[in-house]
Amino acid sequence: MRETLAGLILAAFTFIVSTSAQERPPEPDGYRMEDYRAPVPTTLAGVRVLTTAEAASTWRAKAGVFIDVLPRAPKPQNLPEGTVWRDMPRLNIPGSVWLPDTGYGRLAAATEDYLRRGLVRATAGNTTALVVVYCLADCWMSWNAAKRILAYGYSNVAWYPEGTDGWERAGLALTESQPEPRAGEAAPSPR
Repeated sequence: MRETLAGLILAAFTFIVSTSAQERPPEPDGYRMEDYRAPVPTTLAGVRVLTTAEAASTWRAKAGVFIDVLPRAPKPQNLPEGTVWRDMPRLNIPGSVWLPDTGYGRLAAATEDYLRRGLVRATAGNTTALVVVYCLADCWMSWNAAKRILAYGYSNVAWYPEGTDGWERAGLALTESQPEPRAGEAAPSPR
C-alpha cells in the first residue's frame, strides 16, 4: 500500500513539474509577433531577469529607470459625436515611464522613434543606465521591448516578467500613470 501511495505521489509530482516546464516556452530567435498574453520564457539572452524582490530593491534604491510598455487602448473610431471618451487608467510602478505600444513584435517607424526618444529622455542619454522593462505577468510586450532596447545598444537592461501583477501581489504600491506624449502631442492633463 505504501509503495502504491509513494508511486502515485511521485507520478503526480513528475506530472506537475513537467507541466510547469512545458508552460514556459523557449526563447524565440526573433520577436514574438502575436498572442502577446501567453506564458513567456524564463530567460532573455543578454538581459537580466528580475524577481519581484529584485525589482523592488532596485526601485527602492532608485538604481534604475522603470519602463512600462503596456499598450494603451485606442479611442474607438466610430464613437457618436459628442461622446466623452475616457482612457482606462493605468496603474503602474511609481516613477515609471509609460511608453505604450512599444512591445509589439513589429513597430511602425513612428513608434520605434517614440521608444528611442522615450529611452533617451528616461536615461538622460546614458546607454549604460539600468533600464527595467515590464508590463503585466505573461506579457510578451515586455520581453519584446527589453530585447529591442538591448539591440538599440543599451548595455544594462533588465526584464521584470511579473510586471504590475507581481508588484501588486507583493503588496507594493501602484500609482495611476499617463503615457509619455508622442511627438506633436501635448502632455495629458492631470485627472
